[in-house]
Amino acid sequence: MIVRMLHRETRVNILISCGHTLSHFYVLCLPPLFVLWQREFGVSFAELGLAVVVMSLMSAVLQTPLGFLVDRHGARPFLIGGSLFMCLGMAGMAFATQYWQIVVLATISGMGNAVFHPCDYSILAGSISKERIGRAFALHSFTGNLGFAIAPPVVAGLMLFMGWRSALLILGLMGLPVVLAVILQSSILQDEVRKERKEKRLTARQLMLDRTMLLFFGFYLLGSMAGSGVQAWLITVLHQVKGIEIALASTALTAYMLGSAVGVLVGGHATDRAKSKAHLSTFVIALTSLSAITTFFVGVAPVGGFVAIVMMFVSGLCLGGSRTPRDVMLKDAAPPGEIGKVFGFISASLPLGSALVPVPFGFLIDHHHAEYVLILAAALSALSLLCMGSAKASLRRPSPVPAE
Repeated sequence: MIVRMLHRETRVNILISCGHTLSHFYVLCLPPLFVLWQREFGVSFAELGLAVVVMSLMSAVLQTPLGFLVDRHGARPFLIGGSLFMCLGMAGMAFATQYWQIVVLATISGMGNAVFHPCDYSILAGSISKERIGRAFALHSFTGNLGFAIAPPVVAGLMLFMGWRSALLILGLMGLPVVLAVILQSSILQDEVRKERKEKRLTARQLMLDRTMLLFFGFYLLGSMAGSGVQAWLITVLHQVKGIEIALASTALTAYMLGSAVGVLVGGHATDRAKSKAHLSTFVIALTSLSAITTFFVGVAPVGGFVAIVMMFVSGLCLGGSRTPRDVMLKDAAPPGEIGKVFGFISASLPLGSALVPVPFGFLIDHHHAEYVLILAAALSALSLLCMGSAKASLRRPSPVPAE
């Protein structure tokens, strides 16, 4: 059988990557539907943003406690159960008759989405050899961004071909074969080895009150807020403010997400070749700044569809390129043996950041100030660098994680 002929680590990467692709894909299934939902359910743009908020908020709130549960009980049952919640919640939206039902189902889907980072990193750490763990992490990030990139055109295409209800039903049920594959191949998914060392471990309270971890949390949070603002409202802003057709505006969002996905791979290669930690931080600062500048330019300049597509690709490329060195900086800041907890806590800032901006940005659009959305997104991205600099300065040098 072809599956059995594949190397065990290759199968692990395929399973984890497929699930991570879906988890990101489902987050961006909703924005292309906003214009239709506004007409169908008679709600404002701010109310439409609530669906993205609850999905992201549930993922943010549950991610840290799930990380501790995964460490205690193993990742596989949570990965299977969470995947089911996520895809069935999305499929259920096809039957919604009122907007509040969409919000409830988005909440359920967000609960399922919360399992992926704690489970995925635990499984990758336990199933992939140290010699290939960096490439596995890079593939994990890449496939997540790929899910973001392909969601808008796939949803838009299916919506035009069969309507939004049939499109959501098919896309939701698309996750079931992935769940089945995880169940059938679960024997190869090994959790991170937890040797019964009875030394004192980092508690949740210590983790959440540590100055360095809080600064990294702010760094990730502000970056996520900036990216979420672009992801949720770029199509609407380009259409309403710049007069760009929805198809071209959707292509600009796809270009942004595709650039981010490619940037992750480029950033991973550059990280491996970095001569020192100082080079990593310089790399992050330069790329994040360039991403903010290009986003700001699209927000203030009278750009057309083609220019918007190119500029948003550059913005996404730079943003994605900064992500791998950023993660390596966090790894170096983590106490020995606590990488799983640290990444679980910091990863919670990503959906939290996604939850914080859609409604206020939607409020700006409702009040005819859509031109400020991209400007504010660029400002948030620039502000994140202040947290990065402070976090880097406060690193506890005696306790970095040994380099792999």
